[in-house]
Amino acid sequence: MTQSDTPTDARVLDELVESVLANPGLHAKADIAVVGEVLGGTDWVAGPGDDGAVLPLAPTVGSDAGVVVCGEAIFPPFVKADPRGAGFAAVLANVNDIAAMGAVPMGIVDTIATSPEAGRLALAGMRTAAGLLDVPIVGGHLTAHDGEPAISAFAVGSVTDPALALSVTRAQPGQSLVVAAATIGTMNATFPFFRAFEERGDRCAGDVRLMPRLAREGVVVAAKDISMAGLVGSLAMLLEARGLGVTVDVDAVPAPADVPLTRWFNCFPSFGFLLCVPQGREDECLAAFAGRDLSAAVVGTLDDTGELALRRGDQRRLVMQLNEFLVTGLPR
Repeated sequence: MTQSDTPTDARVLDELVESVLANPGLHAKADIAVVGEVLGGTDWVAGPGDDGAVLPLAPTVGSDAGVVVCGEAIFPPFVKADPRGAGFAAVLANVNDIAAMGAVPMGIVDTIATSPEAGRLALAGMRTAAGLLDVPIVGGHLTAHDGEPAISAFAVGSVTDPALALSVTRAQPGQSLVVAAATIGTMNATFPFFRAFEERGDRCAGDVRLMPRLAREGVVVAAKDISMAGLVGSLAMLLEARGLGVTVDVDAVPAPADVPLTRWFNCFPSFGFLLCVPQGREDECLAAFAGRDLSAAVVGTLDDTGELALRRGDQRRLVMQLNEFLVTGLPR
């Protein structure tokens, strides 16, 4: 590559912003607005905007502990193209959601509506993911039919104290934004899904259980897993609940060496989290991930501007103003 061919910081940022704003996974989140329109302004147990709901057990069994519940419907074209991969992703996405709430995964329930052959593949994918993540599939529902396929899964997790669960409602200006990810793996050729689990193997179970420890110790107070909306889209969902902003240092973001940033910033990594860390606790957070051979770095500081921006060198690009660009449209 010649000097003239080397991408400038400005060009890199322009291409990144363009790719992020074109990401269909980001725009699909706008459909969530109907939930708020129908259910109203309720907080849905300390949300909305979190990856799961926290239910205290005290009213029913007198315990200080709580449970976290969540669910995921897998993108239908993905289910149709790769039922086994979709089954794997259904379990993985739910366990990541549980981890993003600072909870320990307890069990998975699934619903599958597809042909018998595809259903068998989907269940095989779920079994593989459940084994890697050490979480049992405790039940579900299967409907065999020849129409459009559908796969959903639901998870339950435990927290020792609901007040210590990770929640976007605890994000505040001045906290450090940390990106943690597994960056050794391969990108799916036809779908934006980075398969770090192939490299991580049996370590995957311990990886997701690191999050509850960091929550209990107060090292992390809010989090969101990086989903099909990509890194920036997922970050926007974390920020929009309280109208916060951040400028992300692109060069600081942990990334695979052989994946273009425009793909990495718009994929579903099998292990990728956005973490809000109180000032002074950053070194503890980074050391915890390094101890598991996972990548993590401080990439910015939360502020109250409502601006989500990317920076590289002395160049900065505004991606979205969150009081104008509604990602989910959920009530704040």
